[in-house]
Amino acid sequence: MLAKTLFGFEELLAQELRDLGASQVTPGVRNVAFEGDLGFMYKANLACRTAIKILKPIVSFNVFKEDDLYDKVKQVPWETYMDAEGTLAVDATVFSKYFTHSQYVALKTKDAIVDRFRESTGVRPSVDLDRPDLRINIHIDRNICTLSLDSSGASLHKRGYRVETALAPISEVLAAGLIMLSGFHGQSDFMDPMCGSGTILIEAAMIAANIPANINRDVFGFETWRDFDVDLYETIEEALIKRIREVPVKIIGMDKDARTLNKAKTNIKEANLSEFIQVQQGDFFGSEKPSDGYWHLVFNPPYDERLTLDDVAAFYGHIGNTLKRGYPGSQAWMITSNEEALKSVGLRPSKKIKVFNGKLPAKFVQYSMYQGSKKASKQ
Repeated sequence: MLAKTLFGFEELLAQELRDLGASQVTPGVRNVAFEGDLGFMYKANLACRTAIKILKPIVSFNVFKEDDLYDKVKQVPWETYMDAEGTLAVDATVFSKYFTHSQYVALKTKDAIVDRFRESTGVRPSVDLDRPDLRINIHIDRNICTLSLDSSGASLHKRGYRVETALAPISEVLAAGLIMLSGFHGQSDFMDPMCGSGTILIEAAMIAANIPANINRDVFGFETWRDFDVDLYETIEEALIKRIREVPVKIIGMDKDARTLNKAKTNIKEANLSEFIQVQQGDFFGSEKPSDGYWHLVFNPPYDERLTLDDVAAFYGHIGNTLKRGYPGSQAWMITSNEEALKSVGLRPSKKIKVFNGKLPAKFVQYSMYQGSKKASKQ
């Protein structure tokens, strides 16, 4: 199988798959190849925090022109995977000098499948882009074409708990990956001081409690497959639920906008995490850490892209001043696509990691706030 992910999360996903019990785990670029049985495919969809899709390749072949593609797709025994009266959708990804338009490749693939059914049965499947019986992924890299069944259906970032969104929301997969990159796994108190609609808080609580990432999701692609084993799926789900643990740490969110905070509360409730997460209205600038001891902060401040700022330099300067003054003995991580703004923070980053927020190249930056001097902290 192949698990797709975001740039920079390949090793995180590879480790997730190993921890779940996958074999032959091989990280690629924005993907990880692995082996597992039917039950493991269900488990990967339910539990992987940094996966966007779990694909099951069924055939690969060479293609150099449009006719090759049509003929070879048509030769695949599609009746093994779906009924003539069923529905399908095709997603295409293309990196080739022979094929330059992914939508055209998807259309040609759909035509070949439909024509095979029509010629053999007189009936043709119809297209359903939202909830098809079978979602097919076609990937062309130079002249190598791989056809896969998409076991996830809709992207796995759609966890099922986010019913309210604020401006410029962060993707659930991105939020989970950033928290994991920051080294948080439930070992300390956690805070998002600019929490928006609550995604980072929810993902942090799910990591701390070992709650499966997609336990709140309505449906997966494999549930409409002919070989779907509902008893096996429920057994896998129950085994994962038994591994949920108590959250012994505080998880706190803050936002200065009351309406945004209400959205966060709604999403937290939808994720069944109200007892684990506290949110409060307040301005991070001027705040102090809620209690003594170590606090782990992860946040997604405005970049002056989708959310505009009156004075970017002053805003990021306030971040640095607040961390220095109010959060000694803590560690803060933030993501931004505005590298120029980072210069205004006034703190030396301990670490910088290249990531993407959607199509925006970004940096995930760590600031270690020492109690007293840095030298004394090290001693």
